[in-house]
Parts: sequence; structure tokens; C-alpha cells
Amino acid sequence: MVENQLKEALDALKGTGVRITPQRHAILEYLIESMSHPTADDIYKALEGKFPNMSVATVYNNLRVFREVGLVKELTYGDSSSRFDFVTTQHYHVICQSCSKIVDFHYPGLDEVEQLASHVTGFKVGNHRMEIYGVCPECSNSETH
Repeated sequence: MVENQLKEALDALKGTGVRITPQRHAILEYLIESMSHPTADDIYKALEGKFPNMSVATVYNNLRVFREVGLVKELTYGDSSSRFDFVTTQHYHVICQSCSKIVDFHYPGLDEVEQLASHVTGFKVGNHRMEIYGVCPECSNSETH
């Protein structure tokens, strides 16, 4: 599955005229394989051994390109660092207030909210975003011990 997603993402990049460098390939592959919604620093640290000449700026620049092409969403939440999510489907996020872990969840029924908002307000609704905050099971367990 990861290989298919990677191939489709690389084809999408090529289709927009973006050159596929080894760094772009590695960053994209890391994003697809990682379900942790990494920061640019997380990606840099994971790949610096493989690409010793790569800088954090290179990671940020590539993430910007991926965002502009629509392959990646930049998530800005309570903390000051953006996290990045490889876009596969419309989904939402549950965020741990203790460790900042982010977990995806799908709830197709919320698409109706856009239609209702458009109907009630007359707005042309483009998208919506929802996040839910709580404490993850690991943090809950450590608090009780």
C-alpha cells in the first residue's frame, strides 16, 4: 500500500513539473510511512544520517512544495511547531494534551456539516477542519500509576 501511495505521489509531483530528487523521494516516503504527523525537525532528524548534506531548510522547502501540490497538509495546533500529514482522505485529528500525539479518525458524516453551513449561511464552503483534544491511553495510564 505504501509503495502505491508513494508511486501516485511521485507521479503527481512529476505531473506538476517538480523534479524528483533523492531528498524529495525520501521525505515523501517518510511522510507516507509515518503515521505520527511529524514536524520538519522530526523528518530532518530521521533522514540526516541518510543525507548528511541536507539541511532543515531543505526539508521545509520540500514540505512547502508538497503542500502547494496538495500532497501534504500543514497542521498548526496549540504548540508552536507545524506538523505535516500526508493527504490520503478527508479525516480529523484527536490530539493528546499531555504528549501532543496526534491520531487520525474518519467520520464521513461531518461532510454534511459543510452542506448545512452553506445552506444556512449562503457561503460557498471550501473545506472544514476539526480537532478533538484529550489525553491518550499511554498518558492516562502513566497518570494513574
